[in-house]
Amino acid sequence: MSRFFATGSDSESEESSSADEITPKAPGATFKQSLLLSDDEEDTKRVVRSAKDKRFEELTNLIKTIRNAMKIRDMSKCLEEFEQLCRAFLKSKNIVDKEGVPPFYIRLLADLEDYLNQLWEDKEGKKKMNKNNAKALSTLRQKIRKYNRDFESEIAAYKENPQESADEEEEEKEPEDSGSSSDSEGEVSSKSFLKKKPEAPSEATKFLKSAKGSGDESSSSDEDDDDDDDEDWGSDQSGSSGETSDKEEGKTSSMSMLFLKKSQDTEKPGVRKEERKKKLKQKERIEEEAEEEGGEEAGGGWEKVKGGVPLVKEKPKMFAKGTEINTAVVVKKLNEILQARGKKGTDRAAQIELFHALAAIAAENNLGQGILVKIKFNIIASLYDYNPNLAAFMKPDMWKKCLDCIDELLDILFEHNNIFIGENIAEDSENLAVSDQPFRVRGCILTLVERMDEEFTKIMQNTDPHSQEYVDNLKDEGRVCGIVDRLLTYMENKGSTEEICRVYLRRIMHTYYKFDYKAHRRSLGLQGETKSEQDQEESEGEDSAVIMDRLCKFIYAKDRTDRIRTCAILCHIYHHALHSRWYQARDLMLMSHLQDNIQHADPPVQILYNRTMVQLGICAFRQGMIKDAHNALLDIQSSGRAKELLGQGLLMRNMQERNAEQEKIEKRRQVPFHMHINLELLECVYLVSAMLLEIPYMAAHEFDARRRMISKQFHHQLRVGERQPLLGPPESMREHVVAASKAMKMGDWRTCHSFIINEKMNSKVWDLFPEAQRVREMLVRKIQEESLRTYLFTYSSVYDSISMATLSEMFELEMPTVHSIISKMIINEELMASLDQPTQTVVMHRTEPTSLQNMALQLAEKLGNLVENNERVFDLKQGVYGGYFNRDQKGGYQQKQSYQRDQKSYQQKQSGYQRGGYRNQNQGNY
Repeated sequence: MSRFFATGSDSESEESSSADEITPKAPGATFKQSLLLSDDEEDTKRVVRSAKDKRFEELTNLIKTIRNAMKIRDMSKCLEEFEQLCRAFLKSKNIVDKEGVPPFYIRLLADLEDYLNQLWEDKEGKKKMNKNNAKALSTLRQKIRKYNRDFESEIAAYKENPQESADEEEEEKEPEDSGSSSDSEGEVSSKSFLKKKPEAPSEATKFLKSAKGSGDESSSSDEDDDDDDDEDWGSDQSGSSGETSDKEEGKTSSMSMLFLKKSQDTEKPGVRKEERKKKLKQKERIEEEAEEEGGEEAGGGWEKVKGGVPLVKEKPKMFAKGTEINTAVVVKKLNEILQARGKKGTDRAAQIELFHALAAIAAENNLGQGILVKIKFNIIASLYDYNPNLAAFMKPDMWKKCLDCIDELLDILFEHNNIFIGENIAEDSENLAVSDQPFRVRGCILTLVERMDEEFTKIMQNTDPHSQEYVDNLKDEGRVCGIVDRLLTYMENKGSTEEICRVYLRRIMHTYYKFDYKAHRRSLGLQGETKSEQDQEESEGEDSAVIMDRLCKFIYAKDRTDRIRTCAILCHIYHHALHSRWYQARDLMLMSHLQDNIQHADPPVQILYNRTMVQLGICAFRQGMIKDAHNALLDIQSSGRAKELLGQGLLMRNMQERNAEQEKIEKRRQVPFHMHINLELLECVYLVSAMLLEIPYMAAHEFDARRRMISKQFHHQLRVGERQPLLGPPESMREHVVAASKAMKMGDWRTCHSFIINEKMNSKVWDLFPEAQRVREMLVRKIQEESLRTYLFTYSSVYDSISMATLSEMFELEMPTVHSIISKMIINEELMASLDQPTQTVVMHRTEPTSLQNMALQLAEKLGNLVENNERVFDLKQGVYGGYFNRDQKGGYQQKQSYQRDQKSYQQKQSGYQRGGYRNQNQGNY
């Protein structure tokens, strides 16, 4: 019979016990008993320790490791363990605030600093160190010097009487060293630092009986569970030893072995007991983890968390009662708050409130402006860190706080000239206390203002541009510009050249895209129309052109970085073009040679370049420079994605080409809505420019097989218009331009004029220009001139001669203008005619072939090309080379001078309009 079934009843158990005394024990039974013994020991030795014991024991273990590393001069290990010690001490902050800094911690800090100073002075020993240890020594020395500033008074007290402090520690160590034989020599338990060291049973009894303790309920629940288990398992009362073994075996993993001893009715209570044990252990583990994370604030035990509505916690007190508030204490508290910055689970709003409270305390105690400036720097940095996500923008309340703090910081800096700030000031050399020396504070006000400017841009990017909220947010730009102006004034006095260039660029970026209406009114002599005093005061201010010229020229002369200078040049060109200073803008663009290497710039600079070129083209159009306007706008408009190139939105058709991360980056590069260039105006200017160039060219080269297109987009719009089955009155801007082009092609300038300039086009496009009436007059003039050219190209073959007076009356142009246009066409050999000065007529030479002759010429040319290609293919197959070209000697058809050949040679000699003339002259311009 198997041993596993040998204990079926009480009598059988007695037999098996007697048999066990004779036979040797199986290894399985020994393993089972060892498991039971370990569980029994776990039950008897389980003690609930306070948080103070746990934290101090962790500190002492780390200190022991550091001292061992000091003995063997392992600086890397010392550095690693010291960082862990600092983190552990930070976790024990609540206990330390209540109990005070333990003396063993102060002793280590003092000993470690002395030890490191001794090693640092030992030049020979430093040379023998390996690279890692030498580097760790330098790092650890800097860290310990910085860290020990918070404990200067305690370390000084220890150094005055080191023997007494050591004796106190040894007295606390002795009881534990004598009582615990298992501890190794020199190991210190955390309980040795408690003034009263109760034994484990009394500690457990205190937790069981105490009504106020945080662990009483868990202990009592253990007791209740044990009582319930006794009742459940009490059905089998064979003996106390059997009952005890049953309770112990219930905790083991081999429950099936114990169930075989019992009757079937006892299996369910056993399962319930196992489940209760598992739940209890899980609950204890969760509570221990929560305690280790720093949740304990009262020293010792667990804290019972009750359900329901959470109670409002009181704000933590900044300083203990009776603490003397001085600069060192405030700096220490400031560093404590900063240590939690950026950590997971940190309440950023509470951190900002703590900074404000600390600033109020510093102001109340008159600690000086130096410490106040440092706190302000950290408040603004915390406001920026409130949104950890880069793409997220600041909430309105945080944005207002940020502007207020920067204003207050600038007020302090302007009022007190003895405050020096800068990134190059080390924390060791800061001077925050009130003394005869000027204050020195580490920080950069320029970086904070630049970040504020970026946050403003993000706010505008993430606001609906068609809402009132956008208008309200845009009102803050005046305040942002005011802060930049104040910073500019401050930097001009105390900043370096590089910093002045950076702040100048910020000011330029807020100015270059704005049209100066006040300067425009002054230039037109309308200054007296402004009635309010405020407007008159503003109009007396400095013009934006003067400001831009002064700031940009400083950057041109002083800047050492290509990016700032490039941005300043582009903004300067944009501002010139916006105010119709075409020649200054063009010359600056040509002298800068930016178009040669702009493809190597970063995307924001490329977007600024595209915006500048577009504004330059629009400026040329307003000035009547149609060819220059077309050339400037050609690259942007021909791509078909002007919206994306100008940073004014993403095209939906390209969404498959970029992933989510790239899309986020592209959205951050978008230009705010109030800086946008009207895309419909841009397209209209481009199409009208293309119409004024393309229609005369098409009329001049109507029968030229090798005619090229000046604007592909314009031809595309013409083809779209021709494909429509029903031609109604034009509605969109494109349809208006197409209809005007068809009218111009027929020489009907009045119809063309009515399609280009009407109420609908005025409201959509032309009224958006500052000098709308002058632009409309320029357009009418250009339409008349180009319609005259088109008319002469189209109908010159019909006339023998035509009077210039007739042309002047037909196109409503002055006689000198008509004379000038026809003279240019004759000089450029675009028109085969001559001027009869006495009669003021244009006499046609009638050298142009008719339409039938043109078609015959095209046919002959195509046949000649076909024959030439066939001959070459035939010669390659036969292996004979040059046969076609030797036909002159054999009397080939090349010797026959046909009408077509005569006409062709005549055209080559005369350089007529089909091969040269207008196209050859202007080929480089397009």
